[in-house]
Amino acid sequence: MSLARKEYSDFQKMAPDAYEAVLALGGFAAKAGIEKPLLELIKLRASQINGCAFCVQFHILQAERLGVAADKLNLVVVWREAPQFSSRERAALAWTEALTLLADGVGDDVYERARAEFSDQELIYLTSAIASINTWNRFGVAYRWTPPARQAA
Repeated sequence: MSLARKEYSDFQKMAPDAYEAVLALGGFAAKAGIEKPLLELIKLRASQINGCAFCVQFHILQAERLGVAADKLNLVVVWREAPQFSSRERAALAWTEALTLLADGVGDDVYERARAEFSDQELIYLTSAIASINTWNRFGVAYRWTPPARQAA
């Protein structure tokens, strides 16, 4: 018999301070001016790596609302082989993978590529967004949050 899991809305109601803290950490990057579509790509990639179905679906839907092309969303998982990604997006995705798979370390080449595309401040905020999505993924996977349904237009 499996234990009952708590849904996303339960987390928000039961621990509003924790919810707000994780939400705020992720929101700093957008407030700092990092492009929202780029942030959705990094959140999608981290969520794919971490196996968080809720967050994968959530960030696909968010990216679609921002006008990110379906081809790009479909190819995030293989971004290295796909020509749809800019050098800035590639640097952000490599940084995301390095920080999500932290046990592998952050290679000098990944750091240098990120530094070439992002200012010092942007890289700090990008890192905060990656930390935030990795935290959300831990909750989503642990509590088996149900992926959000696509709403009819």
